[in-house]
Amino acid sequence: MNGAADISIYSILFSLLLVLIALAFSYSQKLDLEKDIVISIGRAVIQLIIVGYLLNYIFGLKNIFFTTFLLIFMMINAAYNAAKRGYKIKNVFFVSFVSIILGTSITLTILVFCKVIKYEPYQVIPIGGMIISNSMVSLGLSYKQMKLEFKNKKDEVETKLSLGADIYQSSMNIIKDSIKVGMMPTIDSAKTLGIVALPGMMTGLILAGTSPISAVKYQIIVTFMMLSATSISSFTACYLSYRNFFNDRKQLIQE
Repeated sequence: MNGAADISIYSILFSLLLVLIALAFSYSQKLDLEKDIVISIGRAVIQLIIVGYLLNYIFGLKNIFFTTFLLIFMMINAAYNAAKRGYKIKNVFFVSFVSIILGTSITLTILVFCKVIKYEPYQVIPIGGMIISNSMVSLGLSYKQMKLEFKNKKDEVETKLSLGADIYQSSMNIIKDSIKVGMMPTIDSAKTLGIVALPGMMTGLILAGTSPISAVKYQIIVTFMMLSATSISSFTACYLSYRNFFNDRKQLIQE
């Protein structure tokens, strides 16, 4: 196998049969997802083609400022999407941005300092994209869990407050549960690597002709950095946002 460069346009067209299977299931089961599937596939193809040509240009540049600007732009978009999950939380966009930028910058700094990667677009942008997207998903899950916990445990929190506990002591268990929920997908994924499925990056490297041992080394590093980024981001977001569920009188805000 010579890699992805050998894939012809005809192979891609024939692979549309896979999409037709999904459409057939949706139609036969009356799921009404046919329109969404067609639109999503159309958008994916167009967006990937544009990104492909754009990355081909960007990777040729070696401007540290442009690379940093692109990373910040990605983090802003990720923070905006994560904030949608916590739309009732005050200053949720700011909290999301700070959390993602901390998780991303610390993880990338360690990788660059250890000479795992170079701070150049062709390495930093793909790696940074994986870190940022995982942090975004982690924050979305943490926000959702935190809102649910404060709603379901309202009486418990108010009882602790009435007995003299401060807002942190009253919220401690909720914060911990929310951090756990944000991190669990990454942890579960790490548990099953190589057993349930071969991860995308490792598979891509092997398809591109890299030896399996080298691909494994890269995947191990990717696993480490995902755990780092999601833990930092979810920890920061939960500890920055829990106070926003209380008013100035340290009373739980009723929805």
